[in-house]
Amino acid sequence: MATVIRLTRMGRKKKPFYRIVVTDSRKRRDGGWIESIGYYNPLKEPADIKIDTERLNYWKSVGAKMSERVSKLSSGK
Repeated sequence: MATVIRLTRMGRKKKPFYRIVVTDSRKRRDGGWIESIGYYNPLKEPADIKIDTERLNYWKSVGAKMSERVSKLSSGK
């Protein structure tokens, strides 16, 4: 199973809120996920980002790939 760390969309129409989740790469964007490790709220000024770095490092150590957006968000912390 290829695991990936990516964003899943929550919230309502025109008010997006994202969870940073670990999931199987074959699942849809908003499909089921293995673990939620943080969130990202782009509507707040400045954007509200929370990532559990301990869990992020664990998942990277067992071979999970980060999406481009998650890697940008985690490096900006």
